[in-house]
Amino acid sequence: MKLGAEIALAHRLADAARAEIQPLFRSGIESEAKADASPVTIADRNAEEAMRRLIEAEFSGDGIHGEEFGVKDGVSGRQWVLDPIDGTTAFLAGRPIFATLIALLVDGFPVLGMIDQPITGERWLGVTGQGTTLNGQPVSTRRCRELAQASLATTGPHYFSQAEGEIYMMLAAKTDHKRMVMGGDCYNYACLASGHLDVVCEAGLKLHDYAALVPVVESAGGLMCDWSGEPLHAGSDGTVLALGDPARLEDVLEAMGGT
Repeated sequence: MKLGAEIALAHRLADAARAEIQPLFRSGIESEAKADASPVTIADRNAEEAMRRLIEAEFSGDGIHGEEFGVKDGVSGRQWVLDPIDGTTAFLAGRPIFATLIALLVDGFPVLGMIDQPITGERWLGVTGQGTTLNGQPVSTRRCRELAQASLATTGPHYFSQAEGEIYMMLAAKTDHKRMVMGGDCYNYACLASGHLDVVCEAGLKLHDYAALVPVVESAGGLMCDWSGEPLHAGSDGTVLALGDPARLEDVLEAMGGT
């Protein structure tokens, strides 16, 4: 699967989103609360609108699933999934650990993913069968000899239900406590793809939160799945695991109680 035109478009989508986001970073812009109480800004909306215009101009038969403006059905069996600012809370706090997420799904499975940090200029691209790059240079996950040596990351405990939090803490108890990371949103997955983290564990994610992450992590040599160990796709339940070393999957699932 070459996807040359699609890769080129993904870069233009990220460039368009950057143009909307960069001028508003640390500008003191206001936010609104969405129905789920998460914040949204004019930067989120403008960035998604810019990306949707490009997709509709170049691949009008493809579907679009965007965080801010919902779903446009397509006729091609392909769907672009967009999260203009994953980590709006970090964006509002002036912390450059948010990113624009861009994914292409074919028959419900992610085949292309991009994580673009518009302030630091870091851009991860993962394409099934073609590897993962950071600003054009190949990156890879790292091996982890045992779970007790693993660094574990999650965005925050408040995103878990009580039951999910208990499962997470079971996993945390089996990893290296001194290297546990809180906060980071999608940036954690980018760091895992580049070999700086070993495990990311989250729950309650939506398609636009995880679709782009799958090709980035897996094309770098890692593994992504739900908490049952099943591959992630458009119908997944929102529980997410990312492992730099796929050999540790059984250890992780066992630590989580075999969920």
